[in-house]
Amino acid sequence: MLHRRGYPPSPSPPGGRQDWALDAADVAGQLAARVHLAAHSYGVLGALIAATQAPQRVRSLTLIEPPVYFLLPGDEEVARLEQMGDAVLRDGLGADPATLREFLRLAGAPGVDDGPLPEEVARGVRRAHGGRPPGEARPALEVLRDESVPTLVASGGHNAALERICDALAESLGAERAVMPGAGHFVAAAPAFGPAFERFLRSAR
Repeated sequence: MLHRRGYPPSPSPPGGRQDWALDAADVAGQLAARVHLAAHSYGVLGALIAATQAPQRVRSLTLIEPPVYFLLPGDEEVARLEQMGDAVLRDGLGADPATLREFLRLAGAPGVDDGPLPEEVARGVRRAHGGRPPGEARPALEVLRDESVPTLVASGGHNAALERICDALAESLGAERAVMPGAGHFVAAAPAFGPAFERFLRSAR
């Protein structure tokens, strides 16, 4: 199990800046054998890029609600979602309060409706502050499709823009698609996720 930099027990990233390119290098360094690679949200970017660099070492990919906004140019809701996320990355706790709280609710953060942000949530915002925007990433999805890497794209059925992003990603990769409501952005906690994930892993040879 890999913990992205800044998430204990991993050290902080250089300069304290989250960067999907650094994540990709970290993941690629662990692909010594064929692995089942699963990633969530911002972490999907690094996993995707690493997988495109060594697809023969990836037994399967599970991708959960990734910010691959570039797949839907012209979609106003997706553009707004990207703008909110970029504002939080750029401004951190100094972001427009309404924008910050809306994005945190979408991300599944607890206790963000009113009053001071819980310290755990504020710590997460500080950790993300200054991070490299997801919109700069352009993983070579065609490599994974051409190599027929078994892929599952999962979402939580809680946001229409995220659903369309996941639909587009699944189509681009020729992937299996699953919607598992019940846990918002934390799809892996949804009741249906565990059995479906196990079935998918067992099917990937």
